[in-house]
Amino acid sequence: MIRHARVLPVLVLAPLLLTACGSEKAGDPGPSASASASASASAPASAAGPAADPGPGELASRAQAMGVAPELVYVTEAPGFTLAQQSVGVLGDDGFSATWVDGETNALLRLAVDRGTITAGTCPEQPVGDMSGEHTTCERDGGAWYRTGAGRHEYALPEEGHVVRVSAETDAVPRDVLRVAALAAHRPDAAETDALLPSVEPAPATPVERGDLPPYGDGAPDNHVDVGG
Repeated sequence: MIRHARVLPVLVLAPLLLTACGSEKAGDPGPSASASASASASAPASAAGPAADPGPGELASRAQAMGVAPELVYVTEAPGFTLAQQSVGVLGDDGFSATWVDGETNALLRLAVDRGTITAGTCPEQPVGDMSGEHTTCERDGGAWYRTGAGRHEYALPEEGHVVRVSAETDAVPRDVLRVAALAAHRPDAAETDALLPSVEPAPATPVERGDLPPYGDGAPDNHVDVGG
């Protein structure tokens, strides 16, 4: 005997298909959305970047405020030596000078940059450490001149239109240390400028407290005179 299959009407099949396929509630996030939200929650917040260092214009403004030509500002370094901040200043018309101190021996390294040139012919004529009238010896050392005279020695590095000199007392700083400091001389970057040159912004004025001003009235000085003057 052949049984006939019952065919359900389309109106009855539609709700069943929707129930089987659409098991998720409306508005619920799918797996990908949940994963994205979890990743966002677990990701660390970006840390704030470091404070900006002064830019190239800062070097020019600070140097010019001191009377120094910006292109003549240099900085150096040597093991054990630190900058003596109070020594930073102008040299000659618009040159630059600064001194580094050895914290253990108190030996001094002086950096001086000024306009001019130095050659084999003029080297002996230029005194070491600005000590005029003293005999100067010159020895070529790579691209620099090693010079001695008046109890001091220095390395002089000719640059375009100016000379960078690093000098010290001969018996206080060995030649190899002096050479290291001379070869390390360079134009300061933004952070070095901030540490080397004083700021052009004036320090806030501190009000002066007067002890003779009464705490009442218009604040005029107390000029009271006792009986009899």
